[in-house]
Amino acid sequence: MTPLAAEVNENLAQISNYLVYSSMAVYTLAFLAHIAEWIFGSRSKVGRTAAALTGAKAAGADAPAVRVRGKGGTAVLDRPKVVTRSAAGTRDVPDGPGAAGGTEDGDLYGRIAVSLTALAFLIEAAGVVARAMSVQRAPWGNMYEFSLTFSTVAVGAYLILLALKKNVRWMGLILVTTVLLDLGIATTWLYTASDQLVPALHSYWLWIHVSTAIICGAVFYIGATGTVLYLFRDSYESKLAGGGTPGRFATSVMERLPSAATLDKFSYRINAAFFPLWTFTIIAGAIWAGDAWGRYWGWDPKEVWSFVTWVAYACYLHARATVGWKGRKAAYLALFAFACWIWNYYGVNILLNGKHSYAGV
Repeated sequence: MTPLAAEVNENLAQISNYLVYSSMAVYTLAFLAHIAEWIFGSRSKVGRTAAALTGAKAAGADAPAVRVRGKGGTAVLDRPKVVTRSAAGTRDVPDGPGAAGGTEDGDLYGRIAVSLTALAFLIEAAGVVARAMSVQRAPWGNMYEFSLTFSTVAVGAYLILLALKKNVRWMGLILVTTVLLDLGIATTWLYTASDQLVPALHSYWLWIHVSTAIICGAVFYIGATGTVLYLFRDSYESKLAGGGTPGRFATSVMERLPSAATLDKFSYRINAAFFPLWTFTIIAGAIWAGDAWGRYWGWDPKEVWSFVTWVAYACYLHARATVGWKGRKAAYLALFAFACWIWNYYGVNILLNGKHSYAGV
């Protein structure tokens, strides 16, 4: 490499670092906007009743009646109850209005948060591209580069779901928080200077195998987020069904989320849709191992835990499809599968030795 080319690559690496830190700053603003969305979307009972009255007036004769009960010298309006029909054994619970709570102020801050998230995504994606140009290869040759691309793909998947008019804005605060945590770990502990790869990695399979692994992990993360929220929402609904009274904070948050049944279905569809791609990822890795090391399988820790992750997701999908596991048991299995994926990334790369140790940190 000529001195001029080396200098250009070094400048590109510095530009990549600046872009990554800039994206973190914008993600922080998006985080604050999402906080404002949740705060301004938390309406008082009077505000919820007014919204219910407005909806009832717009609906006309088919709207449920508003019941007035006396309380001293003041008339208190109860929120109309909407009764739906569903299969036997399931709860008749509608989805919540989302993080904005159906309020104009909350929706405004929510739109600002999404716009800032999209801007931060573009800046971070530019940083990934600059990193790739500085090393003249795929930008995922170590854990630092993998983490950058992982968070970029996760945010990109979230924005795609929003563009497809899917009701996922409730995920924005958790996603941005996780992305900031991921980037903080990457820039603080995992940073690796731009460098070329070892000979074993000089293959077009790097683009295929690692890219699909990143995509699967990012989308599995979104599914896991829905699963965790499902567990909280399910507990909330169970407490209400049992006559309990959840706390004010829990009520304010949980009543704005989709119903437990919706979250359960969302997570299942996400995991089921990308499980075939994870299967392809493992197969591609085996083919690459055959080209690089002369064997398709060698019980390397990374290979073993990739297969364990595949088995865990396969058991989850099989249980949902054939045994009929739905609800909390399936959710725990899905979270175990994603925990295997996280361990395969952080634990195996940092704590265990194997042929994949070339990636370093």
